[in-house]
Amino acid sequence: YLTRSAAAAGADYSLLVTPYYNRPTQEGLYQHFCEVAAAVDLPIILYNVPGRTAVDLANETVLRLSEADTIIALKDATGDVPRGAELIASLPDEFAVYSGDDATALGLMEVGGKGNVSVTANVAAPQVAEVCRLALTGDIAGAAAVNAQLAGLNQALFSEPNPIPVKWAMASVGMIQGGIRLPLLPLSAERYEDVSAALRQAGL
Repeated sequence: YLTRSAAAAGADYSLLVTPYYNRPTQEGLYQHFCEVAAAVDLPIILYNVPGRTAVDLANETVLRLSEADTIIALKDATGDVPRGAELIASLPDEFAVYSGDDATALGLMEVGGKGNVSVTANVAAPQVAEVCRLALTGDIAGAAAVNAQLAGLNQALFSEPNPIPVKWAMASVGMIQGGIRLPLLPLSAERYEDVSAALRQAGL
């Protein structure tokens, strides 16, 4: 229903996270995503973030799902580059794997990832885009140099659960006014300097 509603509202793609709380089996995940793909004429990007959902979409299940015409990509937020490399090597060329983990995004792009669906980009979009552009054009040394300036920020923005630190960072540089609501709380005061130092290191 929700994916149909998104398509009717004009969405170009659907990012589908693994179902949380009920902890389905791999076969259940496979059938769930196949049913959604059959119900809508909308390109689907799978989203695997087991640290949030307590459900891991196994490589073997992604390979099976890649056979569906409208399932075209994966956002991989496991942070496991060797696992990602193994998956990318087994997938059809037209199926894209994107990083969902800023700290390991460059590493994933080095082994064939197609980009980064980024938290850090909320506050440092040009720099994150430049890392991706350089990596995807083969300039790994250049990408690494820019990425090094973001390394502290990539860590600091996860010093408390996302999106607490990134919302604080965006507010501190004047991009937004606030944005946190319960049950999340504003960034702890003892984290302010860590995030501020990381913003300065990134030139922000």
